[in-house]
Amino acid sequence: MSQTSLLLDVQDVSYVQDGTTLLAPVSLSLNRGEFILLTGPSGSGKSTLLKIIASLLDPSKGRVLYRDRAIDQLKPEIYRQQVSYCFQTPALFGATVYDNLALPWQIRQKKVERDVLRGWLGKVNLPAEMLEKNIEQLSGGEKQRVALLRNLQWLPEVLLLDEITSALDEENKQMVNQLIGGLVKEKGVAVIWISHDTAEITQAQRVVTLQPPGGKEPHEPA
Repeated sequence: MSQTSLLLDVQDVSYVQDGTTLLAPVSLSLNRGEFILLTGPSGSGKSTLLKIIASLLDPSKGRVLYRDRAIDQLKPEIYRQQVSYCFQTPALFGATVYDNLALPWQIRQKKVERDVLRGWLGKVNLPAEMLEKNIEQLSGGEKQRVALLRNLQWLPEVLLLDEITSALDEENKQMVNQLIGGLVKEKGVAVIWISHDTAEITQAQRVVTLQPPGGKEPHEPA
């Protein structure tokens, strides 16, 4: 890929909290339309790394560049529209599914189109009438899919996905995998996806494995 396709450049990023190293130094790059599977044992700092890339945590050392600019020099609200983080445990708000899916439209001061929202629900095997459903009545898997759709309403350049299919059955896992893979191929969205199941995400182009602090260096399989 050409240099102009480089979106993210993670340079020797590490994280220490209360004297404990939670993330050993990591370097990686992400190009437009690239799909990276991020894996590794518990305690290797996978979620910490994504939160740093998402500008939700400041690294103890190192830096993250977005389009050749350090992310701590960018306006967070603008950066997070282009580099979007989806948590493993979905954090829904308000009263209904509509409240969550309408938020990205409202942030951009756009008129919410309910038919578009219903169409997105269908893409993840959720019925159109769920738009008005109270979030307290949703299952864990339904909450994960609603949270994912909130990130997809206005496509970012980069999707950071933290085990977003952990509460889904096999059929819905495959459906989400195909949806994300399609966005990579058709829209050029770049993805870093945390998963312990390397067989689950068949769309990934690269696998990066983190090791716990004090272990081996992060590596990509040969």
